[in-house]
Amino acid sequence: MRGLQAEGGTPLGRPRGRLLAILTSLAVVVYAADLISKTIVLRTLEGKAPLVVLQDVLQFRVIFNSGAAFSIGTGMTFVFTFIAAGVVVAIVRTARKLHSLPWAITLGLLLGGALGNLTDRLLRQPSGFGRSTQLQGHVVDFIEVLPGHFPVIDYFPVFNVADSAIVCGGILAVLLAWRNVQIDGTRETEHTEETAAGTTAETGKEPKDG
Repeated sequence: MRGLQAEGGTPLGRPRGRLLAILTSLAVVVYAADLISKTIVLRTLEGKAPLVVLQDVLQFRVIFNSGAAFSIGTGMTFVFTFIAAGVVVAIVRTARKLHSLPWAITLGLLLGGALGNLTDRLLRQPSGFGRSTQLQGHVVDFIEVLPGHFPVIDYFPVFNVADSAIVCGGILAVLLAWRNVQIDGTRETEHTEETAAGTTAETGKEPKDG
């Protein structure tokens, strides 16, 4: 039966070791893609005019963001550094219960994205070890979609690979929560049915409706 637990309380599902490998591999890919893309655009586009990829649709323009993803909350760099570090710690702790492939993908995206932006906050200007602005580095953003089509806010927020991974991971997390998919590979309804079945087995009576 789906959702049953193995002896000793270990959830039946995909092997945790394999899922951790998937989570780690995806996080490394996201982190590497974010770091490499930022390095390339800084060397080729910093201080220069935007590079138009698709006219009026997509262009690359380097900015240094002191806020959160999509340039939200500028001026709160110190706070967002600790938030990013907390997210990384929370993901690592949560992964100990991992028995779900969708959650492995979700956590991999979130971890890679969080590490990418956290690296900027720790190491990029004006931050750096030994400086008074430590933990206040600005994140490199460069992807701009539909430039000039949002006159009220001047431009659509510029973002990077890490931001994209965080947003995709967040959307997946919401969908999994909406479908009641648990981190251990079971569903919330299955937990309820197991509890009811266990009560019936212990008492010998059928659970009453209502």
